[in-house]
Amino acid sequence: MPVFASGLMDEIRAGFAHVDTCPFEGPRVFFENAGGALTLKSVAETSAAYASYPDNQGRDNPASRSLMAAIAKGKADMRTFFNAPSGQVFVGESGTEVLFRLVRTAALGAKSGGIMLGSTLEHPASRSAMTRWADVTGRPHVLVPHDDKTGTVDAAACRKYMTPEVRVATIIQTSPVTGISVDVKAIAAAIREKSPDCFIIVDGIQHASHGHIDLAAYGVDGYAVSPYKVFSRHGYGVGWASDRLTALTKETVIGSPPTTWELGTRDAGSYATFSDVVEYFVWLGGHFTKSSDRRARIEAAAKAIHGHEQQLGHAMAHGTGNLRGLAELPGVTIIAGADNAKREGVISLTLDRMDSVELVAFLNAHGVRTHARMDDHYSGNVLAPLGLKSCVRVSFSHYNTEAEVAQFLTAMNEASGRA
Repeated sequence: MPVFASGLMDEIRAGFAHVDTCPFEGPRVFFENAGGALTLKSVAETSAAYASYPDNQGRDNPASRSLMAAIAKGKADMRTFFNAPSGQVFVGESGTEVLFRLVRTAALGAKSGGIMLGSTLEHPASRSAMTRWADVTGRPHVLVPHDDKTGTVDAAACRKYMTPEVRVATIIQTSPVTGISVDVKAIAAAIREKSPDCFIIVDGIQHASHGHIDLAAYGVDGYAVSPYKVFSRHGYGVGWASDRLTALTKETVIGSPPTTWELGTRDAGSYATFSDVVEYFVWLGGHFTKSSDRRARIEAAAKAIHGHEQQLGHAMAHGTGNLRGLAELPGVTIIAGADNAKREGVISLTLDRMDSVELVAFLNAHGVRTHARMDDHYSGNVLAPLGLKSCVRVSFSHYNTEAEVAQFLTAMNEASGRA
């Protein structure tokens, strides 16, 4: 049974801009959500409004007070979304920039010596930050190998590399290449078993739109999100830092409160647009719980989103109607397997008879937007161990439908020679 009834799916899709039509080329199915999700119409409206306001924060006038109220609400909504009753939430330049600042602060503030620990699954956003600040602080940057077969890394693998000397560790919550999630809570606990004072920073950029975030349960020190991947817009990143990470020396304007992470005047519209995102989750969750508690509604929305996306992934892999699924098509290989329970909104694949770039163009011609990932600094960490030069990433979200999956599979059946 569908998670979203047809009427609710219509409401969901009506809330997003360009849900079925590209403003440049016309009708299309959008399966490039891992590169940037669709934008809520409310976000576009809020962005335009705040971009037009001439007033600044901290002034004695109604407009300024309204901006300050929007920032305060945005921060409160961030806390609710992250389930972060303690620590500090803030806005930065981008998710990548936020990760660099969190890692830099941890690396410079941690006890000297030791090592910095990550994994080969991570995106260059966190790996580059760790490599940079490991070099500056004279520490080895140790990488735990991920499992090529499952497309993820687990606590057992991390334990093999854990010592009391780990000063800073990074965890990616979901890989943007394999689409497979990581058990952040279990890995963080494994790190703390050996190195309780380690600073742990999490890249939640790919995960945020697919499942719930629970910082109160994770036991970590930093978290970063790119809002354009969670139904907002480009131009800002959202970060959270624990009290112990916030207490370290960091870049601040002279005289700023010690809890401040923002540098300079931030765009009040970024806070307001993130509030739009949280409000959307609250609205959606209201269809799956009778609770009026905003956090409970967010959790209900996340559960429903996960369930719907699991259905879409199953249909892609095993077919819908009389269409064969990817797992049944000759020459198709699905990275991390067809039935991976930890998959979140991404199926990356190869087709023996067609180069990935060519296949993306073929799908585009059939009205389906996807993306080719190459053996480069962004995806080589996953593709090179598999002996692949490239793959096609098909990334879906909760506003996608089984009818769109059918359009994709129709094209894939033709591409594979089965049509």
